[in-house]
Amino acid sequence: MSPPVQPLKNAGLAAVLSALWCGLGQIYNGQIGKGLLFMFIQFINALLCFVIIGFITYPIMWIWGMVDAYKQAEELNQQQTTITQHQPEA
Repeated sequence: MSPPVQPLKNAGLAAVLSALWCGLGQIYNGQIGKGLLFMFIQFINALLCFVIIGFITYPIMWIWGMVDAYKQAEELNQQQTTITQHQPEA
C-alpha cells in the first residue's frame, strides 16, 4: 500500500504567511513544532526590543522565517513529486 498523496504546497503563500506572522508559513508546511518555535523566538525578540537588541534580532528572525518557509515548501513539493513519480500504476 502506498502512502497517501499530499497536496503540493504553495511556496509563495508559505512565505507570505511567515511575513504576516513569523512561523505561520512553517505551520502551513506541516512543520508545527518548528512554526511554534519560530513564534516563541519572535515573541522573545519582541521583548528584547525593550533593551535595543531586539531591533536587530527581530527582523533577522522575520526574514529567516520567510526564506525558510519558502525553501521548505519547495523541498516538500520536490519530495512529493519524486514519490508520485516512483509509484507503480495501480
